[in-house]
Formats: sequence, structure tokens, C-alpha cells
Amino acid sequence: MKIRIAEEKDIDRVHGLLTQVGALHHAGRPDLFRAGERKYTDEELRQIFVDAKTPVLVAVDDDDCVVGYAFCMFVQHNDSHILTDICTLYVDDICVDENMRGRHIGTLLYDAVVELARERRCHNVTLNVWCCNEPAMSFYEKCGMKPQKVGMEMIL
Repeated sequence: MKIRIAEEKDIDRVHGLLTQVGALHHAGRPDLFRAGERKYTDEELRQIFVDAKTPVLVAVDDDDCVVGYAFCMFVQHNDSHILTDICTLYVDDICVDENMRGRHIGTLLYDAVVELARERRCHNVTLNVWCCNEPAMSFYEKCGMKPQKVGMEMIL
């Protein structure tokens, strides 16, 4: 298994993984997530893939087929009145193909994210996880992550 930066040739496979994530979120919160919709267009993915501020890491097998990804975003709060001026690597999404889970691919991706953050001298790595996705919450806790803040809601 190899981790590399996503390329345009990976778009179809990344869309397939995004579909898996979308289905999981829809199953957990159908009131919030639409069924069968694509998170990004091909053009949006092309723009994300070439933007240095939004690196996408992919895990590929021996045939260079994408089996997982980590969408990341560098965030800096310059000139904030209340936040310190640190660089954060925010993980927007991590996914491993449902047929490849249990092979530590998620851990390889997460470790690559942390290494990228260290190389760029980030202060921290952050992400959001939906409470309906208990396996993901457990995975991130096993990786050493701890809650930073909690989003709350009241459905009306």
C-alpha cells in the first residue's frame, strides 16, 4: 500500500468512495444528507487536487488503484481578535473502501496526514465526525484524537 497525492486520473475512484461516505451519512442522518448525490463535480475535484491549500492524499494498491483518501485543508486564523495565529491541518473527510476496511489503510492515511501537518509545521490536526458514525469516532480516538469542541442541535 502506498500513500500519494491525488491526481486527475483518480477522480472516478474518488467519486466512488465519496458515494460510500454519502450513503453512510444519509443512512445515519437522512434529514440532513441527500441520497445518491455527489459531493463534488469532476471540475471541483480537479481544482481541489491542484490547490496546495487543499491536499488530498490517496491510498493506492499495487495496481495504483485508489482504495482510500483523506481530503485536507490548511487553515490559518490570521489577525483574529480571539484566536492565536496557528496553522491547522483540517481533515475534511477520510474514507477507506468498504471492501478494504480492517487492513489498517485508514491508519496509514491518518499517519500520512499527521506527517504532512508536521512537515508544514502545523500546530494541530482537526476534523469533524458525525455522532451517527460511531466506527469513525472510535477510529479517531484510537489514533489519539480527543474532542476539541462539540456541535449541538435541537431539531424543531
